[in-house]
Amino acid sequence: MSGRAAVLAGLGGWLPPTRITNDDLARQLDTTDEWITTRTGIRQRFVVPPGLSTSDVAVEAGARALASAGTDSVDLLVLATSTPDHPCPATAPEVASRLGLGEIPAFDVAAVCTGFVYALATASSMIRAGIADSALVIGADTFSTILDPEDRTTRAIFGDGAGATVLRAGRMGESGALLGFDLASDGSQADLITVPGGGSEHRSKGLAAPGDEFFTMQGRSVFRNAVTRMSESSRRLAEQLGWPLESIDRLVAHQANIRILTAVGNELGLPEEKLVVNLDRVGNTVAASIPLALADAVHTGQVAPGHRVLLCGFGGGLTWGAAALELPEVSVEPLPGPAAPAESACAK
Repeated sequence: MSGRAAVLAGLGGWLPPTRITNDDLARQLDTTDEWITTRTGIRQRFVVPPGLSTSDVAVEAGARALASAGTDSVDLLVLATSTPDHPCPATAPEVASRLGLGEIPAFDVAAVCTGFVYALATASSMIRAGIADSALVIGADTFSTILDPEDRTTRAIFGDGAGATVLRAGRMGESGALLGFDLASDGSQADLITVPGGGSEHRSKGLAAPGDEFFTMQGRSVFRNAVTRMSESSRRLAEQLGWPLESIDRLVAHQANIRILTAVGNELGLPEEKLVVNLDRVGNTVAASIPLALADAVHTGQVAPGHRVLLCGFGGGLTWGAAALELPEVSVEPLPGPAAPAESACAK
């Protein structure tokens, strides 16, 4: 392979300072640590306190990715989020401004849990086309702000956070080059994962009802689709690249729940040690899930330079997709946690 490519140059992630354990939830809802852990694999999650929003977590992760890349400027910012600060305008321009990136093009991509893969493909395409020479791609969500406080299932699953990557222009044969993508959607099943209210449809048709502002999903159908679609997309991309499945060193899949991750690994014939898992410590962070898991795994050494890495996601829409690269040398800070909350990188 040859030609211009987008190359991974930096990684960063950030978690808000408020930690909620399963025992904390058990004191508020009809649930237990055992019930949550056996069904999801999740033991804790982090949520934004009052006063913090998606732009705040995005700025923190973006600043860390820029520091990892050793730069303070990029030509483009793409923010994957389904919980923007406002319905209008997009959140990305504010994030770019607060990071001191100047008047660069900045826009949001909304593909829920597949959002980061879609955003990565978008930025990669713009770099390959010569529209930009570098890009900051952020996945950030604050789903705690759209959950029904009485719903034990969704509150157990979702956490807030942000993960980010810096891409630079390079060559396709270079270490860290994004080698390919597989993207797809199926709008006929949009009702499986949704927030009914807040948009134009229910208002214009007079359909708004109490609770429409909360996130809902049909768990069993989502499970089946997630396993099938992430497996199919990963397999297609591996075939496109000429990668035998057994040659994949690490699979960084959307951290939905442990049963989905295990099932996808089984479908692809990948042993447990090749699956990157950090949902036990952070929960399902939606668009932040894949970059957070990748940054965490690189920091701990689970993903190492030269590893063939497949990223795959599945989310509302329905949307799904995969991306592939061989990891370059990259330095990543540890994810901040409640014992050492990061100071704000950039004030509003």
